[in-house]
Amino acid sequence: MNDTYYELMRRRGISRRSFLKFCSLTAASLGLGDAGAQQIAQAMQTKPRTPVIWLEGLECTCCSESFIRSAHPLAKDVVLSMLSLDYHMTLSAAAGQQLRENALETIAKHKGNYILAVEGNPPLAEDGMYCIYYGRPFVEVLREYAKDAKAIVSWGSCASWGCIQAAKPNPTQATPVHKVITDKPVIKVPGCPPIAEVMTGVLTYILTFDRLPDLDAQGRPKMFYSQRVHDKCYRRPHFDAGQFVEKFDDAGARQGFCLYKVGCKGPVTYNACSTVRWNEGTSFPIQSGHGCIGCSEDAFWDKGSFYDHLTTLTVPGLAGVEGTADKIGLTVLAAAGAAVAAHAAVSAIKQARSKTRNDQVSEVEK
Repeated sequence: MNDTYYELMRRRGISRRSFLKFCSLTAASLGLGDAGAQQIAQAMQTKPRTPVIWLEGLECTCCSESFIRSAHPLAKDVVLSMLSLDYHMTLSAAAGQQLRENALETIAKHKGNYILAVEGNPPLAEDGMYCIYYGRPFVEVLREYAKDAKAIVSWGSCASWGCIQAAKPNPTQATPVHKVITDKPVIKVPGCPPIAEVMTGVLTYILTFDRLPDLDAQGRPKMFYSQRVHDKCYRRPHFDAGQFVEKFDDAGARQGFCLYKVGCKGPVTYNACSTVRWNEGTSFPIQSGHGCIGCSEDAFWDKGSFYDHLTTLTVPGLAGVEGTADKIGLTVLAAAGAAVAAHAAVSAIKQARSKTRNDQVSEVEK
């Protein structure tokens, strides 16, 4: 465990060229530029690896599935060089008591210097009996493993907010990690699941720079959660022009108009979906014709139909159409939906007036 990242990567057969490419792609995903790539390369060649223990509570394993499909930075490099598979409940070769002994050995050897990554959340009802780990309630194991960790990374909306397991009436009392572990830094990486490159980017930043990334008011890395999906959406010009899909598969849908009126939550959702996208940058839900459901926002599962307009919802996280997550934090706002609706209505009126003027001009010319 005293090897540097670079030494282990070379032993794995990864070339110097691939290593530098990894550093460049990582720096690009973090918005650090060429100087950042050099910093990452220097850190990975000189610093010993930081151990990571990855636990799974109430969840569907979609975060792990997303993580191993990352392309930029290359997931194989991150998994093989940064994350020891001895400490991943799904991906490791070991199982049962052997796996637990591996984790306990890591905790003992690297007390105060390991990262605890948590996928899913602990249920607290019935003394935690709805999720059993090594014959014990998961919440007990979570507290045990977190006690000597340097920091906690909450993968996905399950660990960050509670997600579907915490949907009303929440009979198991599924609870987000930060409400159980209160004495450690907790980095929330929400999404259902999070974007693969966001996950690898956050881990790479922590492990190479030996510090936590800047976080917004809700504990999310600013590098990936400082802008709304709406801000960089390729359909934003249609929103500003008042061009909306009124119902799925209408003429507007076929022309790629804005999906706001059929329930898109992009205006109140903070994530990198519209810039990083999915499947090696190929697409994201809005590009495929379906509105954003806001899966990286707290309580998205209890806010009504995914196809309701924002004006019918009470949405935390935005005070106006041009608000930012860091400035606003957790504010309750039916007004946000109203602000978006007002913007959309004004845009539609302007478009209608413009059409009327054009029609009048056409009549005069005739």
